[in-house]
Amino acid sequence: MRDLKHQISERLFPLFRRRLSGVDALPQLALLGLLSGLVTGVVILLFRLAIELPLEYFLPGHDSEAFENLDLITRGLLPLAGAVALGLFLHRLGIQDRKVGIVHVMERLNYHQGYLSFRSAVVQFVCGVGTVITGQSAGREGPAVHLGAAFSSLLGQWMRLPNNSIRTLVACGCAAAISASFNTPIAGVIFAMEVVMMEYTIAGFTPIILSSVTAAVVTRAVYGDEPAFSVPALTMNSLLEIPWILAVAVIIGIAAAAFTFLLDYTGRFHQRPVLLRIIAAGVLMVPFALLVPEVMGIGYDTVSATIHNQLPFWLLLGVALAKLVVTAVTLGLGMPSGVIGPTIFMGATLGGAMGLVGAAIAPEYASSVGFYAMLGMGAMMGAVLQAPLAALMALLELTLNPHIILPAMLIITTASMVTSEVFGQKSLFLTILKSQGLSYQNSPIIQALRRVSVGAIMDRSFARVQRHLPLDDCKRVLKAEHKWLIVDGSQGPGALLPAVDLARYLEDVTEESRETDKPLPESIDLMDIPANRRDLAAVQYQATLEEALQVFHASNAEALYVQRHVAPMIQRIYGVVLKSEIESYYQYRRS
Repeated sequence: MRDLKHQISERLFPLFRRRLSGVDALPQLALLGLLSGLVTGVVILLFRLAIELPLEYFLPGHDSEAFENLDLITRGLLPLAGAVALGLFLHRLGIQDRKVGIVHVMERLNYHQGYLSFRSAVVQFVCGVGTVITGQSAGREGPAVHLGAAFSSLLGQWMRLPNNSIRTLVACGCAAAISASFNTPIAGVIFAMEVVMMEYTIAGFTPIILSSVTAAVVTRAVYGDEPAFSVPALTMNSLLEIPWILAVAVIIGIAAAAFTFLLDYTGRFHQRPVLLRIIAAGVLMVPFALLVPEVMGIGYDTVSATIHNQLPFWLLLGVALAKLVVTAVTLGLGMPSGVIGPTIFMGATLGGAMGLVGAAIAPEYASSVGFYAMLGMGAMMGAVLQAPLAALMALLELTLNPHIILPAMLIITTASMVTSEVFGQKSLFLTILKSQGLSYQNSPIIQALRRVSVGAIMDRSFARVQRHLPLDDCKRVLKAEHKWLIVDGSQGPGALLPAVDLARYLEDVTEESRETDKPLPESIDLMDIPANRRDLAAVQYQATLEEALQVFHASNAEALYVQRHVAPMIQRIYGVVLKSEIESYYQYRRS
């Protein structure tokens, strides 16, 4: 049995990793997608149970959403006490360890090839549970995306996969998390590609789809196959409603722009101590919890009541505005909450309020309040995240009603354009990244280089030799017909030498020896002979072509040797890469 495990470890895993270095490893990526979906599904189940079980025990009526039924004193003290506890927890962490949520996932993708730590997953789990059960204005989907991405990334790191595969696994984890949270597999796929990865690739679709479906199967086994909301049959009563739908789109577009602006503006206080900022966010929550308790927690019970037309106009308008202000300010101050849930809440209540207005203006033509609530939900999500396709797919899966597609497309695209073109607001996540002094590079060239590992194009025809090489060893090396010689110096590999240059030099020396009867040298200094030597730098086997180019620029090297840790303090060289080969590979793929 031990021999079998050794053979699998020494033969199958290296072959598996080598196939994953390129962009055409579809069977291997499909397997990774299944594993990611399974792992993420289980993690999200544990996360949801960690939220729901304490709330069902603590809140009146064993209802995990019933913050409104708490007495005034408890309602006021709960978010304040939770903010103090969360502030103390984050205060004890380093600045880098405090980063959580979808923005952190995007940062790790852009700057660290998708490597997320187990520590960050633990911090996100604690913060995600803590914000919801203490009644902050929070969502569970953002933390869920972080958890899915983190555990999928850790799966790839444990298997020591190339970085391009780890990036794909992160996308799989994001899709699986959304799928498991809302029971919307298609929306999960589109969300991962449109919001997080910001690219669509044929090779990426298959593993991400499999991951999303697998996570949905895991959660359906526990929660059933009903979507996140119980939505009645919805349809647009008349085409005469289109002008009003456009008017609602403008209103929601304005609200989305205000939300993004307010969050960005409040985020300017990020230099202040984290404990002070989190406590300030908790203090701000107190009057909202006392006066508008619907804003506490996730608030999906209010969303459901809105869809079924159970709330009056002024309450809907009030909770929508209250949710917008308190969520934007507390998130900007650093409360580690999710933003997708509040976005859905704001859109549904604001859309429901506009539906009541439309019914009062033209009762014979107006569609149901639930119809406008669902449209508002999609419009707000699309405008805040600047992800119209993900919002459309979410609406379609939540309603299971193709009749909503036409008005949904109209309101989502209009609201998104109002937010982006009229008010100049980008995606909320990109706005937060920018406020942190970070950017998100998603040019076609960068995306193409990130999808391929150095293992896919490295030249394995090489021999590692010492600088002073005995003549017999020179002949033996040349007989093996290697293309390159990696010349070791006192500090490790120092230069790359074409083997043909050594062969040419030996021919010249041998011919000169025959003509002059001069004896052949006992050894040859490979750094002294005439040859087209290239300075070398190291790059890790898991690195993508983008990382390889960064090493080229940082080191001014002319070639890279690809290495990997095989044991403590031991590095094994697997191949060599030239900068021209990276450029040629990209040009070939692009054409």
